[in-house]
Amino acid sequence: MPAIITNKFRINNSEQFSESFSETANQVYYLGIGRPQPFGTSARPDNRTDYEGTDTAPITPGDTVGREFYTYDDLIAAKRVTSSDVAFVLPRRNWTSGTVYDYYRHDYGEYVTGSTTTRITSDSGATNLTDSTYYVLTAARNVYKCLDNNGGAASTDEPTGVSTSVITTTDSYKWKFMYTLSAAQQANFLSTDFMAVSPNSSPSSDQSNVISAAVNGAIDIVKIKTAGSGGTNGTFNSIPIRGDGSGGVATVVVGGGQVTSVTVTTPGTGYTFATISNAQIVAAGATNLAGSELDVIIPPKGGHGANAQEELGAFFVMMNTSLEGTESANSGDFSAVNDFRKIALLRDPTKSNSAVSGNTARLTKAIKIADSPTPGTFTVDEEINQATTGAVGRVVEWDATNKILYYLQTRHNDAGVDANGNLTAFSGANVITGQGGSSPTGTPDTSSTGTVNNVSFTSGYSVPEIDHDTGDVLYIENRTPIQRAPDQTENIKLVIEF
Repeated sequence: MPAIITNKFRINNSEQFSESFSETANQVYYLGIGRPQPFGTSARPDNRTDYEGTDTAPITPGDTVGREFYTYDDLIAAKRVTSSDVAFVLPRRNWTSGTVYDYYRHDYGEYVTGSTTTRITSDSGATNLTDSTYYVLTAARNVYKCLDNNGGAASTDEPTGVSTSVITTTDSYKWKFMYTLSAAQQANFLSTDFMAVSPNSSPSSDQSNVISAAVNGAIDIVKIKTAGSGGTNGTFNSIPIRGDGSGGVATVVVGGGQVTSVTVTTPGTGYTFATISNAQIVAAGATNLAGSELDVIIPPKGGHGANAQEELGAFFVMMNTSLEGTESANSGDFSAVNDFRKIALLRDPTKSNSAVSGNTARLTKAIKIADSPTPGTFTVDEEINQATTGAVGRVVEWDATNKILYYLQTRHNDAGVDANGNLTAFSGANVITGQGGSSPTGTPDTSSTGTVNNVSFTSGYSVPEIDHDTGDVLYIENRTPIQRAPDQTENIKLVIEF
């Protein structure tokens, strides 16, 4: 059966997701980074291999039950995403001189004249308003909606100003000012491809004026679909706009026997459909005019500018998270001496069956190494073994100052699985040996119980601050490596389309 999921449904879903960050019974989200080891082919204990691409061309992760389990295995750390890190966004469209922009109309995609082959499309060919190019971002960081594109001509005059009235530029384009991106929106939610939309809940003063001035069902634009022929030339005033609204009045100009322009002189109110017929123009004095057809453009609910989020189709949500070096202000949970190749969004993870609440969380395991005998120097991504237990892992970081060895264990032979195919935990005061060139060794300090450099140890061992495989993995991204550094900040903008 023919059916459609409407854009309003998509916007509703984006709103529900955004609200989940701040509502009373809110959900908790963390952005995790991981995969310090290079992508490639990894051996499994069943004599098969897993292929995850290369560092220059990682594969797209699968949406599988297994992948959700595996995601945690090589995560290094995670940072909480709060409501202040979330905003509604929409595709960025910079105003560029010489571009033909689509104009807003309420009926893109509708079939007309009883034919399944005659469909209303934008100048760009879009059959849906949100797919059409009907809004722009200017150099002044103002957002405008195009109401009229001068018959499909190129735009050559950048719109300016914050007037609540329709703005007509020298190229005969008509624009509606919507809002201005604030400094915070530009800093946090403006990217190459997306830009923030200002919701009605927190409008700027200029946007507030636009919202207040909006009139539900007011007609601003009438387009000429067919100019007709044979009419008496002249300017014909006071032609009423018919429909379910009231008060709309237009002026029609006929030249060369056909309709050359239509100007709305009184917008009226309350229209959800409206017409100006050929017969009305004839009755106004354009004797013998035949075949003219006019399209009266219906504004969105509330009028133009009443709700930027809905009018511009902002069913995208951006999460903006900054990782600042080791995150020293938040317990220093992030390693800054290794790289990462994976981003993951976690929802409602737990620790010992309780909700995780910290700003950051370390996701590696850790071992406190004894001062004596003097340990060697472990290197990042180096394989480590504990011969006595058979445990295997991979080094994430060696903190030589505090003698802390951070490591991961995965399901692969050289990164977590022992000779018997089991993932065995490191334990006891059994010597740990690195498999790199210098073959460093270190002895776990089983007498160490307490906190060292914000890491909590029990008998020399520490577990991740989030229990693996808890909560839900909502997003996984494999990417080319990003090397971290203590004086570096990575800004990660994750955009979700509903």
